[in-house]
Amino acid sequence: MKSIIVPIDFSEQSEKALKVAADIAKQHDAELFILHMLELSPSIMSESGYVAQEQVVHLIRMGEQRFTDFLDKPYLKGIKMTPIIKHYKVFSEVDEIAKKHNADLIVMGSHGTDGLQEIFIGSNTERVVRSSEIPVLVIKGDTKKFQLERFVFACDFKEENIPALKKALEIANLFKSKLYPVYINTPGDEFLSTEDTYTRISKLLNIAKLGLEVKIYNDYTVEKGVLNYSETVAADLIGIPTHGRKGLSHFFMGSIGEDIANHSDTPVITFKI
Repeated sequence: MKSIIVPIDFSEQSEKALKVAADIAKQHDAELFILHMLELSPSIMSESGYVAQEQVVHLIRMGEQRFTDFLDKPYLKGIKMTPIIKHYKVFSEVDEIAKKHNADLIVMGSHGTDGLQEIFIGSNTERVVRSSEIPVLVIKGDTKKFQLERFVFACDFKEENIPALKKALEIANLFKSKLYPVYINTPGDEFLSTEDTYTRISKLLNIAKLGLEVKIYNDYTVEKGVLNYSETVAADLIGIPTHGRKGLSHFFMGSIGEDIANHSDTPVITFKI
């Protein structure tokens, strides 16, 4: 891991994400690209009046100074970092910056277990997740040291999930952690017999040429299954696949993936498929 993107908005949640990103950077000698998007509307930026221009310059300078002050943290000492300021919020630019700097990971903060509110659901982090081609790590709690020993990856084990599964395995190997692939079997339309489930899993593993042991976990809903299984193995991280701009994958259709992130006290990482 060579470079990490960290979008910040000066909130407590974004600082939690910055602390985790800093710890990961120290562990892997990576560079941080710390991004702040000023909340200046395009209409203000395009005004030609003298007063408007003066206001814009003042707002930009205030934002730059606040950004500089925010980055004056002891835990950032000795880390190679590049501050980046954008004049207004265009969330697709996060992915563009990631591509430009060949980033391996985006780290973002979120609110607590009462809901991700402004940071995830329908807002900043969700927009980044849906546009990002690289994994997005969503941090909730205040974690000084990111220790990854047990990593749960949940999907429906259809062939489209192979790239996400392989990426999750890469991250598990990078952090020298154990990967716990799991299939959540639920009653209803998606229910599969044990034999059919193992057939699907075996087919994917054969195509991907992966020798992994996959757990089949039964629960009433997918999100409950993911959370309950993760609690059972004391997971340090939960991984889920996404279709990016098309929304969450079929396995996590609708609000399932969002519910997992909402109700999980454990960090969640998303993978584009």
